[in-house]
Amino acid sequence: MSGWRAGAEVTMETLALVFYIGLFICCFLCLYRIGRGPSAPDRTVAIDILGTVIVGFCAILGLVTGKDFYLNIALAWALLSFIGTIALAKFLEGRSFDD
Repeated sequence: MSGWRAGAEVTMETLALVFYIGLFICCFLCLYRIGRGPSAPDRTVAIDILGTVIVGFCAILGLVTGKDFYLNIALAWALLSFIGTIALAKFLEGRSFDD
């Protein structure tokens, strides 16, 4: 097992960095799908996933810094993202908001 020491500890900052890199990759894939999506529903799903990725960024930032302000932002962003996705889906179906 070259490169790994027995008893080595993984710090919170290192783990957060790994998650940040994964979330950045997800962001670029979502942006690609938003730009190249063959249909409007594909773009809608990509926008929804991008909102979820932003919530993940806020949650990890809140865990690393220990400030609950970021978790409040994540919660508000998740609610707004959900409402926006529902509104966009109804628009794409051609229905009004009262239906």
